[in-house]
Amino acid sequence: MSSGNSFHAVKTEEELSLYIPQEGLVQLRNPHINGMDEDVLYHIALSNKSNNLTEMFQDVKFVCFGGSPTRMHKFAEYLVEELKIKIPAGLTVTNIAHGSDRYVLYKVGPVISVSHGMGIPSLSIIFHEILKLIHHAGCSDVIFFRLGTSGGLGLEPGSVVITEESVDGLLRPYMELSTLGMILQHPSKLDQDVARDLVSLANSEEDGYVTIIGKTMCTLDFYEGQARLDGAFCDYNEADKMAYLSRVHKRGIRNIEMESLCFAAYCYRAGIRGAVVCVTLLDRLKGDQITTPHDIMEEWQSRPQKLVAAYIKRKLNI
Repeated sequence: MSSGNSFHAVKTEEELSLYIPQEGLVQLRNPHINGMDEDVLYHIALSNKSNNLTEMFQDVKFVCFGGSPTRMHKFAEYLVEELKIKIPAGLTVTNIAHGSDRYVLYKVGPVISVSHGMGIPSLSIIFHEILKLIHHAGCSDVIFFRLGTSGGLGLEPGSVVITEESVDGLLRPYMELSTLGMILQHPSKLDQDVARDLVSLANSEEDGYVTIIGKTMCTLDFYEGQARLDGAFCDYNEADKMAYLSRVHKRGIRNIEMESLCFAAYCYRAGIRGAVVCVTLLDRLKGDQITTPHDIMEEWQSRPQKLVAAYIKRKLNI
């Protein structure tokens, strides 16, 4: 890679062929890691020297990311019941990353439940460290999920969207990353087989809500980046907002959030099968603010968790 100010276009077909998901052990695309005496996973308070990561995590087959620490703790507790994990009396699921206050990390059988915070920068940090964790642990054939919330487009609030393709605010299917003074473009591809398997587990009539596969727009901002009128700054009017949201809706966008682009790009780059499953908290074609009562919101937020848990149970023959 050359230095200086330059632009690196979307990767060639030859380069992209390197990123096809591979069966077997999780490999890192960084030759420097193997030469390090110790790899400190600072933000989750673990290390491949201070901790026996193989003993702790080698059986992991699924990693579930979600923004909220509280939500991922509840998901871990939910998995204990669904996967029939026996926890000794008097004990409970434990935050393995308790030595750090940045993220929470729980392990329930072959599943890691980890928080990623809000936005691409926060997700990027934990993704790097989780990928290194499962590499050091010798994990194989691992599937990643992002379980989240989003704003819907043309959907009833409470609907679930499984991301077919993630795009940025300009509807481009790649994440731009400034590296050594250059802008690199990493394609944001997700595993379509996993998406189809997930939607096959949904039953809209029985569930009482719709689950669809659709495109997701990922933005760098919650307010102006998502065409809201209720931020501290706004340099456009309602007609501008509606024209933009209507345009992206016609292009197949069904929800908007702030992490899927990075998640998809990193899964593809790592050769990891991945899926993004988000519930919609409102229809952005009808408003900007979330006013749904807390108890209803809690139930909605459990919907992606239930779907992914059903997928995991099927894979584990439970």
